[in-house]
Amino acid sequence: MTPRIRPLEYEEADAAARAAWDHVVGEHGRMTNMKRTLLYSRPAFHALLEWYTLRDVVEPFLGERLVNVFSHAISAENDCLICSTFFRRLLQDAGDAPDRLALDERERLIVDFGLALAKPGARVADELYARLSAVFSDEQVVALTAFGAMMVATNIVNNALAVELDGYLEPYRKNAAAGRPE
Repeated sequence: MTPRIRPLEYEEADAAARAAWDHVVGEHGRMTNMKRTLLYSRPAFHALLEWYTLRDVVEPFLGERLVNVFSHAISAENDCLICSTFFRRLLQDAGDAPDRLALDERERLIVDFGLALAKPGARVADELYARLSAVFSDEQVVALTAFGAMMVATNIVNNALAVELDGYLEPYRKNAAAGRPE
């Protein structure tokens, strides 16, 4: 699919967009097609980059692996090629098989919550919420919910604008590399 909005090129960006670009490259090592697309609207760019802030809040109580499992579950449920492939890469590179994850009860709870957030309306069943609130504090539930919502928002931007998959992710695309260990 052709991107609906061509990702911004560094040379055509204004000074503020270039500064944001340089900051992202310094922090994360690369400027993705999604971020290059978002730079057409710096408020949108900055809003969705708050995903990183929320990740830093939930990672201490979830752990890095479960953050990635949660994000992958949401992105796969939203059928977001870019985000699901990004998290497939992180999981595979860490030795996990994204399509056959071994999950304990707590991890399954987090995946179930992510799947509920990814569905239209994001209704969370009372039973699921009761299980979640029995394990996590109110502060943690709010942060986790907002983090999941940012993941959904990122998925929506990628899907609605048909943002092109970054080349470095191609080998991690689901079913892309026959013979890759899963």
